[in-house]
Amino acid sequence: MEKIILYYKFVPVADPEAVRLWQKTLAASLNLKGRVIISEHGINGTLGGSVNDLKSYVKETKCLAAFKDMTFKWSEGKRDNFPKLSVKVRDEIVTFGVPDKIKVDDHGIVGGGKHLKPRQVHKLIEQKDDVVFFDGRNAYEAAIGKFKNAVVPDTRHTRDFVSELKSGKYDDIKKKPVVTYCTGGIRCEVLSMLMLEEGFEEVYQIDGGIVKYGETFGDEGLWEGSLYVFDERMATQFSDKAKDIGKCFHCRQKTSNYENCSIKSCNDLILVCEDCADSLNSLCQQHIKAAVK
Repeated sequence: MEKIILYYKFVPVADPEAVRLWQKTLAASLNLKGRVIISEHGINGTLGGSVNDLKSYVKETKCLAAFKDMTFKWSEGKRDNFPKLSVKVRDEIVTFGVPDKIKVDDHGIVGGGKHLKPRQVHKLIEQKDDVVFFDGRNAYEAAIGKFKNAVVPDTRHTRDFVSELKSGKYDDIKKKPVVTYCTGGIRCEVLSMLMLEEGFEEVYQIDGGIVKYGETFGDEGLWEGSLYVFDERMATQFSDKAKDIGKCFHCRQKTSNYENCSIKSCNDLILVCEDCADSLNSLCQQHIKAAVK
């Protein structure tokens, strides 16, 4: 049996290159595939492989004192959902483009939002009637799944959030309780810190992200649609009750199916239903513009 694990931890790492070499050797020895990023701020990884090999990886990784209490989230998937194993050192473990603003200690990000367990999110909504959900992912991820009535910023890359927050677009919600969310929680660690710096007064983040929320409530809660994932699956669902909220660029039917444009010079992600994907010779921005017209 094979699975995928997702994990991250913001914690000071004195020698990122040494950790990189250790992690690459460990993951390769266990025949795992996926991506691991290390920086002086911590570690962020997604790996696929056999359950036993992943358990061995988790056990060995937790032997390092800095990672001993790191949370590993288990998800459906396989080793070959990833093309290869990549272990790299970066300035940030999630790229907002603000490495100098990120401060970490043994407890995580300094100055970030308050963590809420999934059930605490519902309790917050019961207590306050003006709670705002704020999507911490890219707009194309939100196109196929999001929290109901969430604010979805106009972002294509994570680094776009810095200018978005400074734009003044969200000044009307700065005094409201804001719950940020993202796939596994890591982007909200930084995003919530940046929001508080920009004058948001009450910022929360869902502990474990959409993944943990979905494990708790499936499709019976406040989430709707599919979850975009960064491997060959592209999307996953929490139950057979999940509904499609995205729209095919060609026929406008509901879909959660993303395809890469077949034109190499484009290779962009296109939201297209499977019927249209089979019938069209190629997919690219030119086709999108033609369809919108």
